Amino acid sequence: MQLVLCLCVLLFSITVTLGQHPKPPGITTADQQSNQPVEAPMGPQNKKVDLDQVRQEADEMKRLAEGVPASIEQVAKNQYPKDLNDNLKRIERLAKHIRTEVTP
Repeated sequence: MQLVLCLCVLLFSITVTLGQHPKPPGITTADQQSNQPVEAPMGPQNKKVDLDQVRQEADEMKRLAEGVPASIEQVAKNQYPKDLNDNLKRIERLAKHIRTEVTP
């Protein structure tokens, strides 16, 4: 009876020790780093908007945009104005630049 009890205790202790695996060093390091406090997010940065430049670019974009309908009428008559593509690209660049200047 004692022999059976000793064998059961021995088998139980073997299965418990075999079931436990040591943690690899990388996981231990990751656990330590993930438990550190998180830094506060950076607050919004106020950037200075050059209103004179934005107004100048908006006026230029307006001037270029006013010429687009006349150019489209020429395209409808199979006359492709050579500056239409350049004007449209310039309008796009100005719009992107103004958008980046005025959005926070």
